[in-house]
Amino acid sequence: MSGPKPQPGIMEIALYQGGASAIPGRAEVLKLSSNENPFGPPPAAQEALSRAAATMHLYPSTDHRSLRKAIAEVHDLDPDQIICGVGSDEVLQFLCQAYAGVGDEVIHTEHGFSMYPILAHAAGAVPVKVPERDRVVDVDAILAAVTAKTKLVFLTNPGNPTGTMLPEAEVMRLADGLRDHVVLIIDGAYAEYARDYGVGYDGFARFAASRPNVVMTRTFSKLYGLGGLRVGWGYGCREIIEVLTRVRQPFNLSGPALAAAEAAVRDRAFAARCVTENARLRDWLTGELRAIGIACDTSETNFVLARFRDAEEAAGCEAALRADGILVRKVGSYGFPEGLRITVGDEPACKRVIAAVRAHMGVTA
Repeated sequence: MSGPKPQPGIMEIALYQGGASAIPGRAEVLKLSSNENPFGPPPAAQEALSRAAATMHLYPSTDHRSLRKAIAEVHDLDPDQIICGVGSDEVLQFLCQAYAGVGDEVIHTEHGFSMYPILAHAAGAVPVKVPERDRVVDVDAILAAVTAKTKLVFLTNPGNPTGTMLPEAEVMRLADGLRDHVVLIIDGAYAEYARDYGVGYDGFARFAASRPNVVMTRTFSKLYGLGGLRVGWGYGCREIIEVLTRVRQPFNLSGPALAAAEAAVRDRAFAARCVTENARLRDWLTGELRAIGIACDTSETNFVLARFRDAEEAAGCEAALRADGILVRKVGSYGFPEGLRITVGDEPACKRVIAAVRAHMGVTA
């Protein structure tokens, strides 16, 4: 039977699989599978959302000026070089839509965010996967993969699900080595959790603004705890931001989401507390897992990638955690069949994870 045919690449898309959120037959679950902030959203954002509920009958701002101004003031950036989207995912989609098409190539690394090949296929482009080296992005491998057909390079930094980070000098070497027609996208969804953040490190925002072919993206879903509202942003030169704005729908973000995001980004005390607690508990969780004999790289995010001896051992531990009501993320689709990605929760959650892993592995305290 004949019928409408989708655009090239659409049927090549493997559906995105999010982290599990429920266990059949269990009412209470400790969810550590989606890298959500265990402290929730800032109280200021909750209050702003509540106030905005009374205006839901009104169309939201089309230019997001108030939110862009808040982001710019907090991060010392130019508001006219900011674009806001439905999560940073939508900004990534704008980039693929605007700069890649049928027959073009989009480079991503083997352990990069799984949305990259999906977005490439949706634009009709060909995703090109390049290897990493010891779970860190390999700049030489990326540069070797660039051809005349390459239009975009996706760089997750810090990485997901690896948690590792490409040093600033290597990011600059990558940007310097790319041809002028290639857009480098620095996906900084976890940038605020990096150890250097706040000490002159801005997640490569000003670096992006200084280059005509570099864009940095960020999200409100992680540190700010607004995953359910879907707000993200991108930063780059005015020419690229103008192009992306042309393909952005005018009412892509709701009024309540805009209000909550603005309140969240201005609450610097809340953000600082979350970053400090995450760093403390991340280091503790990493040390405890290593003491059990489970390999972990030093993470620059709000999760830890636990690497077991093999896929069987990882599956057994995941099942044991699930039986105890704890959900973590299996990452076989990211190239780690032997790995489990564990969100850094609050202190009771972290201690519960370690207790369950110790019990399953037969390790006494």
